[in-house]
Amino acid sequence: MKKNNCKYIFVVGGVMSSVGKGIAAASIGKILQSRGYKVANLKADMYVNIDAGTIRPAEHGEVFVGEDGIEADQDLGNYERFTDQTSTRENYITTGQIYAEVIRRERNLEYEGEDVEVYPDIPKEIIRRIEVCQKKNNSEITIIEYGGTVGEYQLLPFLEAARMMKSKNPEDVLFVLISYLPTPTLLGEQKSKPTQRAVIDLHSVGLNPDFVICRADKPATSDIKKTINNVCSLSIERIISAPNVYSIYDVPVNFEKDNFGETLLKALHLPVRKRDLSEWVTLAQKIKKIDKEVKIGIVGKYFNFKSCKDTYISVIESINHASWALGFKPNILWLDSEKYEKDSSLLCELDSLDGIIVPGGFGNRGVEGMILTADYARLKKIPYFGLCLGMQIMTIAYARNILKLKDANSTEMDPETPHPVIATMADQVDKIKNKNYGATMRLGAYPAMLKRGSLASAAYGQAEISERHRHRYEVDNKYVEQLQKAGLVFSGVSPDGTLMEIAELPKKDHPFYLGTQFHPEFKSRPFAPHPLFTAFVKAAKRK
Repeated sequence: MKKNNCKYIFVVGGVMSSVGKGIAAASIGKILQSRGYKVANLKADMYVNIDAGTIRPAEHGEVFVGEDGIEADQDLGNYERFTDQTSTRENYITTGQIYAEVIRRERNLEYEGEDVEVYPDIPKEIIRRIEVCQKKNNSEITIIEYGGTVGEYQLLPFLEAARMMKSKNPEDVLFVLISYLPTPTLLGEQKSKPTQRAVIDLHSVGLNPDFVICRADKPATSDIKKTINNVCSLSIERIISAPNVYSIYDVPVNFEKDNFGETLLKALHLPVRKRDLSEWVTLAQKIKKIDKEVKIGIVGKYFNFKSCKDTYISVIESINHASWALGFKPNILWLDSEKYEKDSSLLCELDSLDGIIVPGGFGNRGVEGMILTADYARLKKIPYFGLCLGMQIMTIAYARNILKLKDANSTEMDPETPHPVIATMADQVDKIKNKNYGATMRLGAYPAMLKRGSLASAAYGQAEISERHRHRYEVDNKYVEQLQKAGLVFSGVSPDGTLMEIAELPKKDHPFYLGTQFHPEFKSRPFAPHPLFTAFVKAAKRK
């Protein structure tokens, strides 16, 4: 490959959102990677938000935190899990970022007195950001996923950026349209008209899809492929079937049934190298054959709005990775903590679970129910795993019920609590006071030291770790000594000893009662399950 002859694949959606663009983009990255090419994935969101950090999970799904602290769309998690490559701020673009940078440059006279316009200056900045991602990752092929769908006006500057790149280097840029094929119940056959409409929308901005991926309940029929072939002037081999599959890890394997990787490389004028997806084929087959079940309850509060699967996607996948590796099929139950506040007798339903997870979250809604859950798990010896807020919850529960500090709480939930066992981090006080919320939390990867002989140390098998954070509150050091004397072990601490990273009970007191101030779910991979999730699932099955 020539030094400057980098390749770009734009993944755009048609008909409707939430049909799997992120999984498709991640799968394309995996397929090309499996053929020996260096790839990078980038997500471009149309939101004017600078990042995803200030968007409600119920509104937009999980906020995925990169190694450098970027708060991004959940699709960056898919990219990491599929390609095993670390995402940073170069892998994420928003409309807000683009406009903020153009305005900054204008104020600094970097346009040398020229008038600054939406066209071409906004598309040019988008192109610059795409090229920065390519250079940072030294990728041969960069896959850019556009949020939303073609036809939305918010997407126009991004489509224009792609068109400009295509017109300059037509052999180096491809467009992949992900389109949904509805099957009306009364008719029982797939319909391609919405896809045809999406193609027309692309045509209207000077673009034509090089590939169409057909999302549907079942494989795209030959008749549908012929129709799309005629409308889009695409060869049949460039129309890829994407039916519903058993798990998302089937998708790269399923794409290759249509020889997608080879066709992509030919379209990019690149050598067709031999593929090696054997590991993924084995995983996909293994998952389908597992029949032993592990029953995990996730006790939280974001269950009445957007899909739980979007809100906690990394938690779900981490449970999957650990369970599959141990030969179990996870059965995940979603339990709304607010009902325990109304009727604590309902806690008895937790007895049927193999394990309980209390995930991250913000605000005081449902928190008292989580505290009841944590104490019930402690008393009933049910394996408990707390993630960020979940660790804070178990600490509050321990302070209330063992230290007998009746009103112990977090300053997030009760600023006037007489016993703030969870307090605002020192560097966060002024930020909260001044309502400086965006990208100001403790974010990204930080090191921690593990206590020898602890559950955490046994799980990791090492003395020092690095994990990703997203929080404003921490265990108040004024209460650490009291909690430790009462039996709670802080088995992970920051190198300077000031931040309690992991809390647990000794194994002699409980089979698995552990919480992390960080988010271990962001680092789990299908072929490298996170050690704490693995230890948790092991304990759950022993119960």
